[in-house]
Amino acid sequence: MAYRFYFFCSLSLLLLTHSLSNSQSNQFCEAGIGYGEVGCGLSSSTKLLIKGGTVVNAHHQEVADVYVEDGIIVAVKPDLKVTDDVKVIDATGKFVMPGGIDPHTHLAMEFMGTETIDDFFSGQAAALAGGTTMHIDFVIPVNGSLIAGLESYEEKAKKSCMDYGFHMAITKFDDSVSRDMEIMVKEKGINSFKFFLAYKGSLMVNDELLLEGLKQCKSLGALAMVHAENGDAVFEGQKRMIQLGITGPEGHALSRPPLLEGEATARAIRLAGFVNTPLYVVHVMSIDAMEEIAKARKSGQRVVGEPVVSGLVLDDSGLWDSDFATASKFVMSPPIRAAGHNKVLQGALSNGVLQLVGTDHCVFNSTQKAFGIDDFRKIPNGVNGIEERMHLVWDTMVESGQISVNDFVRVTSTECARIFNIYPRKGAIITGSDADIIILNPNSSFEINAQSHHSRTDTNVYEGRRGKL
Repeated sequence: MAYRFYFFCSLSLLLLTHSLSNSQSNQFCEAGIGYGEVGCGLSSSTKLLIKGGTVVNAHHQEVADVYVEDGIIVAVKPDLKVTDDVKVIDATGKFVMPGGIDPHTHLAMEFMGTETIDDFFSGQAAALAGGTTMHIDFVIPVNGSLIAGLESYEEKAKKSCMDYGFHMAITKFDDSVSRDMEIMVKEKGINSFKFFLAYKGSLMVNDELLLEGLKQCKSLGALAMVHAENGDAVFEGQKRMIQLGITGPEGHALSRPPLLEGEATARAIRLAGFVNTPLYVVHVMSIDAMEEIAKARKSGQRVVGEPVVSGLVLDDSGLWDSDFATASKFVMSPPIRAAGHNKVLQGALSNGVLQLVGTDHCVFNSTQKAFGIDDFRKIPNGVNGIEERMHLVWDTMVESGQISVNDFVRVTSTECARIFNIYPRKGAIITGSDADIIILNPNSSFEINAQSHHSRTDTNVYEGRRGKL
């Protein structure tokens, strides 16, 4: 299947560092809409040589120079000779890699009576500071209308300062939605549609609507995505917790255990198999869900599994903290699971059962989280990660020897580019690719904390962890 893509201005070069201070964040431009334009990083006339680094692609690495003109990679060869008007960066002893692509973000999203604290400027500034040069956000329909939803998100995205794409959420299904999906694919370049099996009463679709949506995705050659939790059972679990007097953040995880994620994942996979269309399972958080994906892929079904960095590196201990402000910052859906799930998900990523890493970056500050101080059901769901993903995947997966440097490029960039048909323009350092380049120094590190990160949120679920400069 062919997937077109909807994205905007291009940043020519990004160094993977954490040196950009909050006071410097205004160096990012107010990017206007314009396919393939060069944005605020380097001017369109820039000539640049990145010299002597280890150039890493998903299946190959070599010590080579990378020569860039007008935001495009012109040559990748050892010992390139250039004229005096070329800016030279010495990358000796460092890794030169494609910028990260985050397949799963929620910027400026209206949700649970409030709006995420990061918009398309602050969220992208955070992404760039962490080595991600492109992300894909989810358009939420307005009163069920995909067209109105897209118009709303196009307005929100006018302040963008890096490349981005859109998935489209489907929150109901009728003839008008079916027509809008066709318009999205054929006219707007949006070719991936997400179905929420959770959030009863707001975003959730039932099996009948999911089946209709899957059939339309198949007809259009589009990719169906699912948030896989059994929303009816979660609603029952929430009522059960309240009846038991459990109102704190721990009630969030107790009300939606792994078996409900596993059930919904299995159901979605089977329905996609029944329709015979590919399926992409977002934010795989549990062993239960991963095993269903593994089983389907072993049988030959076309299923993509996306873990997110919080599920790979955290466990649910934070949700049980006696301090509400601390515990509530870890509330997301599906929940961060008990210790052990993360290790198994890491193994599944390393052996290819899971294919790429997102973040589900959907952040609310401590004041917003406090909406649910007396009732966990009112805590806005979401954690940070758009800035930390690249660092933490490296620290957790590469430093431990679970994946290679090449695999790091694959799971943070190349696989996403391939799935959404933007490879090799993105996700590779080869002649003709966009010069979305990061440089990682494996011998330097920094500490992640809320005081120095670039997100607007006042908390960070990865506080105290280490990242590479």
